[in-house]
Amino acid sequence: MNGILNPTYTHIRMTKPPIRVLVAKPGLDGHDRGAKIIARALRDAGMEVIYTGLRQTPEMIVNAAIQEDVDCIGLSILSGAHNVIVPRITALLREQHAEDILVVLGGTIPDEDIPALKANGVSAIFGPGTPLETTINFIRENVKPRGLLTS
Repeated sequence: MNGILNPTYTHIRMTKPPIRVLVAKPGLDGHDRGAKIIARALRDAGMEVIYTGLRQTPEMIVNAAIQEDVDCIGLSILSGAHNVIVPRITALLREQHAEDILVVLGGTIPDEDIPALKANGVSAIFGPGTPLETTINFIRENVKPRGLLTS
């Protein structure tokens, strides 16, 4: 072989990179138990999870999502500020040409607010009591593929 690697491969296995999810607690809401539970469930399901911690601004969330090259942003909002915070986040994603990042929302969201949030780019809203598998499956089924695909 004269020191050259054999260029005839019978099979090269290329795998998909794990789904990367940014879990964020925007606004002044100081309750992060639910966010930590979902972050752990996503991690246990094989996803890479970046948890931003409490009191994140929309700008901080979008910047982190872009820097971390995430596939999904999971927002946890219990404060009632979702009608202000979520449109700002989705507008920033559009400004940064990152609207391909899936945005999901969890928390106490009144039914009457759901249509406007979805019109602003939220793909799914998971209320209290939603089974973890429901959220995991939704993210798996709706993240846009990136990177190398399985051969």
